[in-house]
Amino acid sequence: MSQAADDGYRSQLVAGLKATADAERLAAELAFAAARLAELAADPPGIYAEIAVASDPEEALWLAFLTAYLSPTEDKDPFAAIAAAHVPWASGELPKLDVPVGFRTSREATAAARTVVAYRQWAQRAGSQRAAFAGEAAWTPERRFDRVFERLALPGFGRPGRYELLVSLGRLGVVDLRPSSLQFTDDATTVAAKRVFGIGDKMLLERRARDLADAVELPIEALDLALFNWAAPSAGRVTYGSRAEAGEGEREAIAEVLAV
Repeated sequence: MSQAADDGYRSQLVAGLKATADAERLAAELAFAAARLAELAADPPGIYAEIAVASDPEEALWLAFLTAYLSPTEDKDPFAAIAAAHVPWASGELPKLDVPVGFRTSREATAAARTVVAYRQWAQRAGSQRAAFAGEAAWTPERRFDRVFERLALPGFGRPGRYELLVSLGRLGVVDLRPSSLQFTDDATTVAAKRVFGIGDKMLLERRARDLADAVELPIEALDLALFNWAAPSAGRVTYGSRAEAGEGEREAIAEVLAV
């Protein structure tokens, strides 16, 4: 993780940033992440479109899990490896996991199958994937997100994959889910948040993340991808196969709130 030299920049919203360049880059990543979320809801790319229109909820959820678990690559066809790995849920077979993966994959090369097996067992205990994700009828979308996120803490399925899975399912309209926090753990996004907000306590991190999201008028989940991309500029932006481009006006509006 790199940060620019201190040039006197200061903002209470991002207390850890000391350089204008870092704040400008964060504004750009926030704008892109928000555009990507809007795209998922309105015109999802590639395999996300298949998930959104699938007639069988079990196949839609299974494909969404594989997409979040393996993560789209940044190649010419971001979804090719996921399509190659996919096997029908009803077959009961393990997917072909020895495929190229994206930067935010949860796959562990030496133990990839255990996560998929654990996921299948998790769904089977509930009776189906649909029942497992739905939880209780009385749950609000926010409560459902929190509870399912907790229950999906399967071996080898880290925070990036779980969070992306639930965000994508909500945005695609497959499950009524909506995050109210970033569910910080110990991943790269959490490390980036500590740098941006200048504090390590996870409860305070959540509060400051919410304050930033409210100030720039973006959904809280936009910060997940934005913080990850902000932290590793040399690796290039992770897009999840998105074709979205943030408008200059959107980026400038965020930059204005950050005083850059």
